[in-house]
Amino acid sequence: MSVFTLGLNHTTAPVDLRGRFAFAPEQLSPALRGFQDRLRRVLPEAALLSTCNRTELYVAADPSAVRELVHPAIDWLATQGGVSGEQLRSHTYVLEHREAARHAFRVASGLDSMVLGEPQILGQMKQAVREADAAGTLGTTLHQLFQRSFSVAKDVRSSTEIGAHSISMAAAAVRLASQLFEDLGQIQVLFVGAGEMIELVATHFSARAPKSMAIANRTLERGEKLASRFGAQALRLADLPQRLHEFDAVISCTASTLPIIGLGAVRSALKARRRRPMFMVDLAVPRDIEPEVASLADIYLYTVDDLSALVQSAGEKRQAAVAQAEAIIDAGVQSFSHWLDQRASVPLIQALNAQADQWRSTEIARARKQLAKGADVEAVLEALSRGLTQKLLHGALAELHASDGEQRTHTAETISRLFLRHASRNPSDERR
Repeated sequence: MSVFTLGLNHTTAPVDLRGRFAFAPEQLSPALRGFQDRLRRVLPEAALLSTCNRTELYVAADPSAVRELVHPAIDWLATQGGVSGEQLRSHTYVLEHREAARHAFRVASGLDSMVLGEPQILGQMKQAVREADAAGTLGTTLHQLFQRSFSVAKDVRSSTEIGAHSISMAAAAVRLASQLFEDLGQIQVLFVGAGEMIELVATHFSARAPKSMAIANRTLERGEKLASRFGAQALRLADLPQRLHEFDAVISCTASTLPIIGLGAVRSALKARRRRPMFMVDLAVPRDIEPEVASLADIYLYTVDDLSALVQSAGEKRQAAVAQAEAIIDAGVQSFSHWLDQRASVPLIQALNAQADQWRSTEIARARKQLAKGADVEAVLEALSRGLTQKLLHGALAELHASDGEQRTHTAETISRLFLRHASRNPSDERR
């Protein structure tokens, strides 16, 4: 088996294009089954990773079929995002064999993230594996690839300082807000959504003790549960347009496929605020806040891509640890490649064992018949051993006799290596 990775991420595609290829967790399994149905002739193993910063399809198949699968995979993914295959190709990367494994290990370790060393990606990869397993598309090769990815990521985390002092999106949002407002203790903050990212951002803002915090979520019960942790107010998402003007900072990250904060609502909020500035961060992919909002005066809107420069500036301070992490990854890639090579030999090993077992059964059956007729035991054993020896050597000797010239020399060397590897080269040893 061999593997390849097809993907687009924050370095190859803008946020709006990435948004077209964002899969909610519940969409992953149906999508993978659809992918296999599209390629029914081959039925490759497949897993789909979808985060704010990347969408990646991991595929494992017979080496002869891998290259044939790349173009159909791109066309399938393009269909999922409603774009042409040509448009998608200009924003994607395709990595094969060792490079695909290296990429998976780097992603799991946080080396390929917008935030160097960020730990969230590992949980997202584990979810991708669970969904592929549920869809029945995981398979032995991809299971091994991802399990080794998790092991490498653990080694990188424990053996290097990649994750030390990391500036996450949440910390970056707080830093930007502090540049706009003199005192974060005097602002009112609204969080839209109640997922893991919002919880992380709320934790960072809570540490700065803002004047008040509120959480708006489609499901009020879930919003109330998170709000209770931070002493915040819980709002219904439907009440957001009427309450938006109350907040100085708005941070949104939901799984909505369409914007939930529109230009009209923000314009009305600004009017009610008498042009007092609003700080807004849209961490969702696809966007939660209409991009036209950024054109309004007194609005400071940032997306995940806008935060990239800030988080990368902190990442540069940890480049010394990257080399150490890459060494761990190199070892992991070599180990996985060795495992793949061994897997490629399994069918041959099984066939050899089956053939040898068939020969053994044939010779034993012949020996039993001879013994049943009263034949001499020593003669029967001699015939059995001679019969097995002839069968084992027949193929090699036939190849040697059929070859000539340079091919005969190569065949002879191979046969010597296979059958004479334990033969003594010392004549004195042979006389003992």
